[in-house]
Amino acid sequence: MGVSGCGKSSLGRALADALGWPLVEGDDHHPAANQAKMRAGQPLTDADRAGWLATLGAQLAERPQGAVLTCSALKRAYRDQLRAASPGLGFVHLRLSLDEARARVAARPDHLFPASLVDSQFATLEDPSGEPGVVSLDATLPLATLREQVLTWMKESHDVC
Repeated sequence: MGVSGCGKSSLGRALADALGWPLVEGDDHHPAANQAKMRAGQPLTDADRAGWLATLGAQLAERPQGAVLTCSALKRAYRDQLRAASPGLGFVHLRLSLDEARARVAARPDHLFPASLVDSQFATLEDPSGEPGVVSLDATLPLATLREQVLTWMKESHDVC
């Protein structure tokens, strides 16, 4: 979880491969209306995200053996909705500065999410520090380092690996 550009998709793929679990790419499940809003540079609202989060929760519930989900999960209410769908769900929060997020998103011009929306994600983000089942990591670390940190955290806190 984290703001756009933090590396959710890259880390998600690396973890899914390491664990042998399916990857559920959150962006792939946005309805057409949400995609159009984002492409137009309009931030999504709670109402826009409600159906999307329900879909992601259903995707997790359909995979009780385990799955890796990439999802911004910016607010605690969003994370709680996903937790309700998948008890024991853990979150990896990839921390990134506003400037770094802007630079990363600007470097991928064909992506669904334009750089103009990065500020709105930081405004929406509710820091998950202190919530159960959350580890926060520096998103600027190398992908291999992040993967190993997550796998170690999962083994120590969830006895998954």
